[in-house]
Amino acid sequence: SRNRRGRSIVKENIALVPLEPQSKVSLCFIDDSLLSPPTVRIIHSGHACNVEEERYTERVYTIREGETLELTCLVTGHPRPQIRWTKTAGSMSDRFQDSSVFNETLHIAKILRTQGGRYYCKAENGLGSPAIKSIRVDVYYLDEPVVTVHQSIGEAKEQFYYERTVFLRCVANSNPPVRYSWHRGREVLTQGSDKGVEIYEPFFTQGETKILKLKNLRPQDYANYSCIASVRNVCGIPDRSVIFTLTNRTASPSIKLLVEDPIVVNPSQTVSLVCITTGGEPPPVLTWGSSNDSLPQRSVVNGGTLTLPAITSEEAGAYSCVASNNVGNPAKKSTTIVVRALKKGRFWITPDPYHNDDNIQIGREVKISCQVEATPPEELTFSWLKNGRALRSSERMVITQTDPDISPGTTNLDIIDLKFTDFGTYTCVAALKGGGIPEISIDVNISSTTVPPNLTVPRGKSPLVAREGDTVELECLVSGKPKPIILWSRADKEAPMPDGSMQMESYDGVLRIVNVSREMTGSYRCQTSQYNGFNVKPREAVVELIVQYPPTVEPVFMEMRQGLGRPVVMTCRVLRAHPSRVLRFEWLLSNRLLHAGAFDAQRDETEYTVRNLNRDGLGEYTCNVINEAGAGKCTFLVTGKAYPPEFYYDTYNPVWQNKPRTYSFKLQWTQMNPNAVDRIVAYRLGFRQMGLERWWVQEIPVDGPINKGELMSHNLTDLIKPESYEVRLTPITRFGEGNSTIRIVRYSAPINPHLREFHCSFEDEPICMFTQDKNDDFDWTRHSAATRDTKYTPNTGPSVDRTGSKQGFYMYIETSRPRKEGDQARLVSPFFNVAPKNPYSISNPPAYCFGFFYHMYGKHIGTLNAFLKQKGQTSSEGPVWSLNGNQGDHWKQAKVSIHPTSSFQVVLEGIRGPGIEGDIAIDDVTLEEGECRDPPTSDSKVLFRSSHIWLLCVTLVMTLLEGQR
Repeated sequence: SRNRRGRSIVKENIALVPLEPQSKVSLCFIDDSLLSPPTVRIIHSGHACNVEEERYTERVYTIREGETLELTCLVTGHPRPQIRWTKTAGSMSDRFQDSSVFNETLHIAKILRTQGGRYYCKAENGLGSPAIKSIRVDVYYLDEPVVTVHQSIGEAKEQFYYERTVFLRCVANSNPPVRYSWHRGREVLTQGSDKGVEIYEPFFTQGETKILKLKNLRPQDYANYSCIASVRNVCGIPDRSVIFTLTNRTASPSIKLLVEDPIVVNPSQTVSLVCITTGGEPPPVLTWGSSNDSLPQRSVVNGGTLTLPAITSEEAGAYSCVASNNVGNPAKKSTTIVVRALKKGRFWITPDPYHNDDNIQIGREVKISCQVEATPPEELTFSWLKNGRALRSSERMVITQTDPDISPGTTNLDIIDLKFTDFGTYTCVAALKGGGIPEISIDVNISSTTVPPNLTVPRGKSPLVAREGDTVELECLVSGKPKPIILWSRADKEAPMPDGSMQMESYDGVLRIVNVSREMTGSYRCQTSQYNGFNVKPREAVVELIVQYPPTVEPVFMEMRQGLGRPVVMTCRVLRAHPSRVLRFEWLLSNRLLHAGAFDAQRDETEYTVRNLNRDGLGEYTCNVINEAGAGKCTFLVTGKAYPPEFYYDTYNPVWQNKPRTYSFKLQWTQMNPNAVDRIVAYRLGFRQMGLERWWVQEIPVDGPINKGELMSHNLTDLIKPESYEVRLTPITRFGEGNSTIRIVRYSAPINPHLREFHCSFEDEPICMFTQDKNDDFDWTRHSAATRDTKYTPNTGPSVDRTGSKQGFYMYIETSRPRKEGDQARLVSPFFNVAPKNPYSISNPPAYCFGFFYHMYGKHIGTLNAFLKQKGQTSSEGPVWSLNGNQGDHWKQAKVSIHPTSSFQVVLEGIRGPGIEGDIAIDDVTLEEGECRDPPTSDSKVLFRSSHIWLLCVTLVMTLLEGQR
């Protein structure tokens, strides 16, 4: 049939003839039906222990900890879908962004147990819903078991003996669940084997621990006990064991700290903590810990001695010595290190506690308070000076060392009935007993000029207008003597200050903000602090800050592709600005002014139109939207460059083997948005052999316009086997070159059914378009000897592929758990067409030779069958070839002639035998025209049945029946 443009539409598989490199591009019109939403399939490689299907078709992939996880996401769909891997596990915190990848293969080397979970592959190309598949990864491991010993001693009433009962508990972390067994010397201990022994699992830790209970210890109970933990060689994980020697001296640990508690030291002093064991059998192991979660980096541990050189205040805290020998509970002793320090000296003046007056007046009372932070606080001492001379407490000068109504570490000096002679400088001196720490002294001046604070905002400083990015200074004028500290905070909302804190201090009343941003617009409160000033009701003021910023516009950048002679409309939209009154706009092309004017206050956008695009109109257009704070910029790149082509991956491209040393490849692609620019007149094709620098370049002419979704193809010939090639395809219009697309072409076996020979060695996905039968019990697995660890199922499966290469791939059936005897796995070939000489009937069906190599090694080998499946066939005939049982550790070839009468497929079926040592492998599947030349093997177990032989058998049976009648 023909489409509306008169081009042929392919309805059946047809022979594709290689074209010479200089030939024109051949077009096959597919229209929008070629555009297809994505589909996803996950395959695996690497050290898989097992891959199994669970309910709801969920796939579970088990792998041993420390090995390499490789998952590959096979997708179809056009345009080529974008791929993303993500993972979710038990908790929200385990969602992994760092492992999200945007390519087909997810590779995790040396996988950890924490990296198990469900992995998702998501593919999307903008058509339909994204395709998502998941696979659950189960990481298997077995840690060394640990034995802990506990004993109970109970006094029997009215009798003179003690009963000692000992419990040996064995614990091992594992996945899958572990099984435990206990041994005494070489004797296997089981429940009931010894009256003095009881073996059980506590109800609350069932499956996690195994307890050996020795009731009323006997002499023979003093022995070597071994706990063996096993996961039954799953994933090839060997059993692990631990030995504990029980003697009459076995005892829990006890320790002693040879230090005081607490230890008070000065900064920079070296501190040594000594811990010794005073009991315990086996000898306990000593460890040190800290209340700060970890020991200081400079600390040194030498056995039971912990040394902290040049200790700092940050390293103060509790330190613990722990002794453990797995008998009873660990012993723990702790001490606290206190590093002496003085810091943060503050003062405040209370003018008159009994009168509502903020001024200092003669005859009234004045209180001076002084506060410091001291470690340890009990060593803190205060002294007072007046004008440099020591001051003692008296009836009018009352000194109080601590004030219970305020913070600790505070001293007060009450001056009662203030006199003129009391004016002067009072000094508060703080020190620690024993010295070694510098004193802190604070001077407070009391005079007739000592006045409470006053706070104002300077004229013209509020509101303060600034531009985004400027450095601004918010200012409050503070008067009074002494001047207090000024505290700044946000007055209009509960928001942090520019440094992230809720409050900032200023000693001069100025708040300096560097690189101010629009989010900092608002009201700021300045208020006096009681510290270093008067203890009176805080004074406060508010400063308004207005941050102006240039207009925010969209689009920031836009590429606009258009053909010559067509109109181009560009629109720049204002989203926000401060001040919001936009002053003007200007349009430029490469810094050349095109149009300018006042911005329409009723609209939030400005527009520029190129009515007839020519070569001079190509380039970068800029729209500046300007207010008092600056300009917002929209940029438009107007180009006639064609969009990149999109390679078509869904159809597996046929490869020709009509020459012994070269191959051909059918390149297929569609054009992204072909009508957006001028007509594409040709494609520039470049290709080079991987690893070489030289490019081969040619032009592929295009006749007529290209429709969206139209499939184009070109045959690459004389490619050298088995090299890979990098291919670059670039569309060309009268504008010039467009954007290029690159892909890698890899050599693989041909799968075109009409070629004289079909050969598949399973070296590449998607395995020559073979598919897994959806109605069987499990799948065939693609593997190479280099990635398959035969230690999991020794004495089974091939150690190399059919050619003897450890890197080569083959297909095999994995018969380990959960497979059971009789389970079937079927691998189905693509359809092959029968091309008779007479197109109207097939009176003499053509012959084909179907061949493959097989490897059937292991004591549990089941059956390998080969079937011929013809199109339209409703009932399944018997196998055309069949073999069962162990055939030895080498590859053998099978050949059988088949005579299909319609389009057909060949099916290879593997049936699981009675055990796990039954892996069957196949490789190098071939299909050739004509009868098989080589005679079939004479092995009596092999059954060859072509349709001719089957018809002959039926004829003979019918003849015999007639003779009996």
